This record gives sequence, structure tokens and C-alpha cells, in this order.
Amino acid sequence: MNEITMKLNMDEAILAALREDITSEDITTNAVMREAVQGEVELLCKQDGVIAGLDVFFRVFVLLDEKTTTEFFVKDGDPVKKGQLLAKIRGDIRVLLSGERTALNFLQRMSGIATYTRQVADLLKGSRTKLLDTRKTTPNMRIFEKYAVRMGGGYNHRYNLSDGILLKDNHIAAAGGVKKAVEMAKEYAPFVRKIEVEVETLDMVKEAVEAGADIIMLDNMTKEQMQEAVAYIDGRAETECSGNVTRESVSSLVSIGVDYISSGALTHSAPILDLSLKNLHRL
Repeated sequence: MNEITMKLNMDEAILAALREDITSEDITTNAVMREAVQGEVELLCKQDGVIAGLDVFFRVFVLLDEKTTTEFFVKDGDPVKKGQLLAKIRGDIRVLLSGERTALNFLQRMSGIATYTRQVADLLKGSRTKLLDTRKTTPNMRIFEKYAVRMGGGYNHRYNLSDGILLKDNHIAAAGGVKKAVEMAKEYAPFVRKIEVEVETLDMVKEAVEAGADIIMLDNMTKEQMQEAVAYIDGRAETECSGNVTRESVSSLVSIGVDYISSGALTHSAPILDLSLKNLHRL
């Protein structure tokens, strides 16, 4: 998920968020600001972290008034510190006030994900294992959240159900077993698509290898089971470790030697990065 893809898709989501927050008018702002007055407000960081989503943040104000301007002092992916001035936004004070919460909601959420991802990714430094996200994202926020993972140093797993084949436990049950599920996937899918299989036992690992799976996901297995599975696979398929992977548990998984570690926690459990708009004044 890169900057271009995000820019092509962000307006619809931002407009929906603005409509959620402003159904008819911003009655508070309109009460204290009866006419257009130019002003400036500062974006400040209130805790250490990694910033992500600056374009989304600014786009909120531009969609309310295209004449809004900004001066950024950081870029997405940069580490930021408590008390740091990140940007100055200038424009109609009514726009600055009405867009404030929506803009911060996007930026705080995305920066929180980037921060948490960076913390986990740092624990994998020096290994060949890549950190992946999952589809466990906030509805209608996936494009932003997966972008934030990349800004934090992680990698994106499949974007959605149309993006790749992942045969999970219920798919395998529906097909009648690992071998049958892989055979059906190979018959149906274009040859350019990789086939990933989720397994929970060593017997399933063996069946997935024999069926010719491209990627084998070791799901909720013990460390010892995963080590045995990786040794058995022996490079015949790529390997992925998944299941309740968090910042606290990832260090113990590095030595297993899998190609990928996927973590839903990157998007579903990352706390926001505390940011604020302060020092609003007229120009």
C-alpha cells in the first residue's frame, strides 16, 4: 500500500468521516466565527512515536476549503518526539476548527499503528523474517491502516479477498481436506497467484507440502511445533507464523526461522499516538 494508491482512494473515506461529524453545520464554530477570518494553528506531538498520515490529515482541511495551506516539518515514517512542532496549518479559521477532530482522528490512528509496528519490527532486526499485517483492520480504514504499517517498517499481507488465496481452516473443511483444497485452488486460480495454506498440526504441514502449497502458515502452534514444521518444510515452501503475535511475544519467534511473521495486533491493538492542534491565532 503506497502513497499513490492511498491518494487515489482517500477522498471518499475522508468525506464520509466529515459527514459523520458535520450533519448540517458545526454549530459551535458558527456561533463564535460569523465570517471568514484567516488563521494559523500548530500541530504538536504529545508523545514519542512515528508519524504517519500527514497527507490524509491535511486533505481533510483541503476538502473543506481548497485554499488551506500547510507547512510540514516532518514526513511520514519519521520518528517524532514529545513537544515537537510537526506542522503549521493556515486558512479560514472556521475550516481549521471544523476539520480539527476528523483530521486528528486519522493522523493519531495511523501514527499509532506506525509507532507500534516500528516497535515490533525493531525486534526482528538482524533476522531474515519480515513482519506482516493482516485483514484485521477497522472497517473502511484498511487503506490507511495498511499504509501506516508500511510507514512503521512492516509489510502488507494481501489487501483483501480478491488479492490472494489463503486457505484457512474453514476453507479446508469446506473442501474436504488440505490436499483437496490446494488442488481446487490450483485448478481455479490464475497460475500467477500463490496459494497459502493455514495449518495447525504437523500432519497438515506434510499434506500442504505434498500438495504443492506455495506458502504454509503455521497458525497457533507451539514454538517447538513450528521449529519441527520449518525443518520438515526445508525450503519447499515459504513459511509464515501467525496467531496472537504481539510486541511482547515476537522476540521468542525470531529464532524459528520463518520467512514471515504476521500480526493482527499491528492494526487492531495499536494505541493512538497523542497529537493535538494548539495555539490557534488570527493572521
